[in-house]
Amino acid sequence: MREKTMRVLLVGSGGREHALAATLARSPHLTALFIAPGNPGTAKHGVNVAIGAEKVPALITFAKEQAIDLIVPGPEAPLVAGLADACAKAEIACAGPTRAAARLEGSKSFTKEICYAAGIPTAQGERFTSVDAALTYIQERGAPIVVKADGLAAGKGVVVAQTLAEAEDAVRDMMTQGSMGDAGRSVVIEDCLVGEEVSLFAFCSGETATLIGSAQDHKRIGDGDTGPNTGGMGAVSPPRGFDRAAQEQALDLMVRPMLKEMVRRGTPFRGVIFAGLMLTDAGPQLIEYNVRFGDPEAQALLLRLTSDLLPALKALADGQLDATPITFSDQASISVVMAAQGYPGKALTGAVISGIADANALKDVTVFQAGTAKNAAGELVVAGGRVLSVCAVGNTVQEARDKAYAGVKAISWDGAQWRTDIGARAL
Repeated sequence: MREKTMRVLLVGSGGREHALAATLARSPHLTALFIAPGNPGTAKHGVNVAIGAEKVPALITFAKEQAIDLIVPGPEAPLVAGLADACAKAEIACAGPTRAAARLEGSKSFTKEICYAAGIPTAQGERFTSVDAALTYIQERGAPIVVKADGLAAGKGVVVAQTLAEAEDAVRDMMTQGSMGDAGRSVVIEDCLVGEEVSLFAFCSGETATLIGSAQDHKRIGDGDTGPNTGGMGAVSPPRGFDRAAQEQALDLMVRPMLKEMVRRGTPFRGVIFAGLMLTDAGPQLIEYNVRFGDPEAQALLLRLTSDLLPALKALADGQLDATPITFSDQASISVVMAAQGYPGKALTGAVISGIADANALKDVTVFQAGTAKNAAGELVVAGGRVLSVCAVGNTVQEARDKAYAGVKAISWDGAQWRTDIGARAL
């Protein structure tokens, strides 16, 4: 690829997209970078465009007008809505799967179906559209047990119920009260897996998968993995006890059989696969597939990237996985999410944020913005649940943690909350 030949449209507005924008902006192949809709942080690396991530026709129109060479989808929703299909029709390269292949994330029950067909180890579970049938199943299986909204719920549609009453409440909350909207009108109920949870990332095309790397997310809101699930409160990369050999074995066990089954069904997968795994005493088990980079895992993972991401994503979109290897440093990285008061429920917005520049000035610390906006006075304010990802790299996990939390301490706003134990399990 010749230098300075690529015009790129990055879709999304979160911390993952800020990290992707910063990474893409370093590429010598980049001519122009647009982010739709972006956030105040992404605006430092490209041009924000006021088009929502799920507005597929508007995204395609903009891409045509701007002669975009590559569309990079950040979140899952536009993929489930058919962004890659629309790109193919418009003859624009897209580093993401078709709507049919994106069902791997868009439907928990579809993932179960694929796992059973391909012989992929996963928890026993079933899909329910009837509240009474779901409650009966819970009584039969016992607790602890996991209740999942079948559709997309921004990482919040999972309840790991320790008691039967908690599981029953989760079913009624999703299916009767509509707490997860349409995503929870049907649910998947499955056995509770016990072990260390890790995230595995790979570039995939057809039946071929190339390892990217791994990280460990921290899903629950509170220290010690307490409280409700969130979209992720922080991540560490690489996780303890999951070295490259174990990651390659997991690809053979969890990803390549899935790819073969998707090809067999006529819906081949091309894009980034994120396999959420539980490392149990009986071996790794699949929790879920996501069809894009994770958030906040991407923030931690991309800080360790030593190769150029842009040509790798273009090669992925063209189905040429082996053309551009992905390489990472041996350093450790940590991402600590600072969230708004009330999250993961209704977040309180509008508070003025201070200290980001001070945090960014610290050695090896990078702050990625997510739920932020500018108010009428031009001040940076809280505009969503997960507000910032404060990230750092170090020669050890402990060093990276110390640096990241020094960054957190430099930042403030009324009602800010964060976990104090991100990465502790990796020590």
